[in-house]
Amino acid sequence: MITFEEATVLITRAAFPLSNEICNLSECHGRVLAVDVFADMDMPPFDKSAVDGFACRKQDISNTLHIVETIAAGKVPVVEIGYNECSRIMTGAMLPQGADTVLMVENTEITGEFVRFTGIQSAINICFIAEDIHKDEKVLEAGILIKPQHIAVLASVGCHSPIVYRKPVIGVISTGNELIEPGEQALAGQIRNSNGWQLMAQIQEAGCIAHYFGIADDSPEGTHAKIAAAQATCDIIILTGGVSMGDYDYVPGVIAEAGFTTIFHNIAVQPGKPTLFAVKDQTYLFGLPGNPVSAFVQFELLVKLLIDEITCCTERQPMLRLQLGADYKRRKSDRKSILPVKIKYNEVYPIEYHGSAHIHAYVKADGIIAINIGETEILKGALVDVRQL
Repeated sequence: MITFEEATVLITRAAFPLSNEICNLSECHGRVLAVDVFADMDMPPFDKSAVDGFACRKQDISNTLHIVETIAAGKVPVVEIGYNECSRIMTGAMLPQGADTVLMVENTEITGEFVRFTGIQSAINICFIAEDIHKDEKVLEAGILIKPQHIAVLASVGCHSPIVYRKPVIGVISTGNELIEPGEQALAGQIRNSNGWQLMAQIQEAGCIAHYFGIADDSPEGTHAKIAAAQATCDIIILTGGVSMGDYDYVPGVIAEAGFTTIFHNIAVQPGKPTLFAVKDQTYLFGLPGNPVSAFVQFELLVKLLIDEITCCTERQPMLRLQLGADYKRRKSDRKSILPVKIKYNEVYPIEYHGSAHIHAYVKADGIIAINIGETEILKGALVDVRQL
């Protein structure tokens, strides 16, 4: 059994980048940028007015000014500003030659073709050429997760078809004769398959393509057939159940028969001890425990790590550093423990949690915290790292 930290290192080492593809600007939100993006022109591309008002010479603002032109946004000025002259100008419009100040319209008094400054002092109210970005300057780095503000930058530099990493395709297989689908009526000894649909939602939320391969019966043949089907189209395969030490836990053997090399099996973490990770060429397979909390938590911690690695995403989910609002104690400390918590008024409180089958506890959870090996208690007021859910 390895530590959780060792498991993360092994996953990182096993990861190979996915190929990239051209993506339309309208579809690139949530994708990982594969190539640096550079500005194709200065931003702003010209000196422009930051306000609605009157463009003039600063030395003339105490005088009555003659309005010689009106400059709308998008219009090129044709009149150069001279002594005691100004141009009416709109926000974003190009500054006329000769002007070095724009008087805000709120601070002026207009009489016909003349305007007078009524303020005490005026800022220059000009956005100067290239003050934001210079032509050929790098504006976005490869590896970022594209958000709306990044799309604005892409659009501003004319990058209408950015190059992004391909979305990972992830297949989900549930195992167990006791499982039925949510729309079926449970008979004695049967339970509905919550893991499969939980993982499908987690995959979609992670920005990946989810394929559901259904429930494999508790037999080597049934499990092998599902794995073979998933191998044909998926970058990552996730199985739930069948990775513990029971008589019907065939998954480790079937994985080997399918040509996968197991990198690790069993982690000193709770929940999720029996978690398995295997690789075949550049296809990755996780065997997650059948208990829903174990599957949920290890997807958040380990599968998402692999997704970030193969898409070369440089942005890890930020942690919140908050105080614990109540003491927490446990009896055993031989494994790293992951706990659901509620955030209240910048403090975190452990949620009542009955074990790895108690997925209902996570309905109320805002995040998770970790209790390290060897720690039996964390006292109120201690600072903890919170991973938001």
